Amino acid sequence: MSDQQPPRSPRHGGPRRPRGHRARAGGSARPVPAPGRGEREETPTRAYPAVDPRTPPARDRAPERHAAPARDTSDPLLAGGPPAGDVPDGAPRRHGRRPGRRSRVPRPLRLGTTLVALVLVALLAWGAGLALWTNSRIEHVDALSGAEATEGQTYLIAGSDARGGDAVADDGTTGQRTDTIMLLHKAPNGRSYLVSLPRDTLVDIPGHGRYKLNAAFAFGGAPLLVKTVEQFTGMTIDHYVEIGFDGVEGMVDAVGSVNLCIDQDVDDEKSGLKMTEGCHDVGGEQALAFVRARYFDPTADIGRQARQQQFVGALMSRVASPGVLLNPLAQVRLAGAGTDALATSEGTGIVDLGRMALTARSAMKAGTVTMPIEDPAYQTKHSGQAILTDEDDTAAFFGSIADGSAEPKAAS
Repeated sequence: MSDQQPPRSPRHGGPRRPRGHRARAGGSARPVPAPGRGEREETPTRAYPAVDPRTPPARDRAPERHAAPARDTSDPLLAGGPPAGDVPDGAPRRHGRRPGRRSRVPRPLRLGTTLVALVLVALLAWGAGLALWTNSRIEHVDALSGAEATEGQTYLIAGSDARGGDAVADDGTTGQRTDTIMLLHKAPNGRSYLVSLPRDTLVDIPGHGRYKLNAAFAFGGAPLLVKTVEQFTGMTIDHYVEIGFDGVEGMVDAVGSVNLCIDQDVDDEKSGLKMTEGCHDVGGEQALAFVRARYFDPTADIGRQARQQQFVGALMSRVASPGVLLNPLAQVRLAGAGTDALATSEGTGIVDLGRMALTARSAMKAGTVTMPIEDPAYQTKHSGQAILTDEDDTAAFFGSIADGSAEPKAAS
């Protein structure tokens, strides 16, 4: 063996390999023939797995999902983190809200929310207290007949006029009278109707025979009036509300005034109504005269029933105005005047009266409906002049009111 050492590579410090040699595994090298002039050095080929032609290209395949590695619960940071304040130095902190930290609400916003809540509580307490006080003052009468209920909600509104026991009407009856009788109905389909029943309508009064409608109240008070109206209309009364005429005056004065319109100048001595043609804001005294007057009108009860409907609508509109709803003093005055003037059937309270008011207002907005009349000046043997109706026409009319198919006439 020659003592001459092979030249060392200046870069690695090892022996320089002659050109054309490639290192083998284990450190040995085998000679590789150098390419001749004009020949390219061959690059060794790499083996690839066989590709199935049916397999879509990688860019069209959905990415493979791999199961998430199991969490290392031995590491407190990975297991959910140590308690607040115990994170080791240098350990990464978790992002997001810190445990136990609550969002702060600006003080003005909290103060405003508190004030609103206090106002709502005060309003609810006021409304509840007023309702309890009003309910305790309402007079109740045993007026309902107990007949099987019909669909919808039906209210019978009677305006009573107390007379002395010795007073005798033209039909021979004495005592308390009902100059105003109205049927208010909310049908199952949501429609509302307010029908005025003329006091002189000739009807069959159970146990008494054929008389004017208002004689039923003189014969047997509210219970007999309810039975008579139910027999005449075919509709069961759910709530009875009696309003004293003196109470009408008090209720109007409680809300200030109501706006009423008339189509002629009137100066009626019997009712006390004094109005010029047009619309006027009137107080309680003139409002009472407005609903009672009939002798100046050649149509008598027919014209009065139209004025009564107008008054009810005007009163409901005034009661629902902001000047009354948002005025506690006006509410107290109205509740006091209303309870002094009202008598209702058993079980009819302030909530039912509120629903009645809303139903009446809705009926007035929809328009008016008028009961069909065959003869407005029918002469009877015992009751004087009365209003005659046709039985078939009456049944068809109140049937359409009951089911909500009647079409109101728009107010002019």
